[in-house]
Amino acid sequence: MQRHERRQHTAEVAPLEVDRVSRSFGGLQAVDRISFTLHAGERLAVLGPNGAGKSTLFNLVCGDIAVDAGQVVLRGEDVTTRPLHERIRRGLARTYQTSSVFANLSVRDHLVLAQQGPLPGHLSPLRNRREADRLIERARSFAARVSLADRVDDLAKRLSHGELRQLEIAMALAGEPSIILLDEPAAGLSLAERRQLTDLLLRLERSIAVVLVEHDMDVALTVAERVIVLESGRIIAEGTPAQIENDPIVSATYLGEQHGTRNHG
Repeated sequence: MQRHERRQHTAEVAPLEVDRVSRSFGGLQAVDRISFTLHAGERLAVLGPNGAGKSTLFNLVCGDIAVDAGQVVLRGEDVTTRPLHERIRRGLARTYQTSSVFANLSVRDHLVLAQQGPLPGHLSPLRNRREADRLIERARSFAARVSLADRVDDLAKRLSHGELRQLEIAMALAGEPSIILLDEPAAGLSLAERRQLTDLLLRLERSIAVVLVEHDMDVALTVAERVIVLESGRIIAEGTPAQIENDPIVSATYLGEQHGTRNHG
């Protein structure tokens, strides 16, 4: 698996800007004045130990929890006080650490619903057969993009853990986002499943920017072009994957001795 080359970013409006965002819970400062800009089509990894503030940061960007201070800007629009569903309609999608699907719905049905979700009046029934056929055909296309073409009629409860992750990414893609936030997508996957996931992420269209929180360094540093490392709610390091791997403090504290010998092929 080959890493992406470093990309040159244009002057277009950034998909996401996080400006001095903070959040505390009681006496714990979970996120402390974090700022970064996600560029169009960029792959950004957010790393750090448990409790560093990674998931809280994701929740602030999505609007699952409110910020104490700072701004979240999507495609030039301040959405700091906007709820999650409005951010989704502005091009944001995310997956969660724990798979969240309907066990007795098929892959196809999940992807039909995922297409309807961001739309106004999404709970309304389909108006005609042509619309239903279009959504079903698109559902098959999204399934194929994540290597689930042969499982499209299977119920979610029949899928492996790795296939559930693929389905969740397909559901995120079905909303046609400009940004996808992936919260530890490789958690609990086998080695073969992690490799398949990495290949899937590398194939994602460049019209979509990706922010990845991940404990698996091989996945994160293969997919990412830029890396931010958090500790105690603050950014302590930022750079390319190679710069982060060669940072002695980051390497000793977060990546571990074994990571230094990982295969870069």
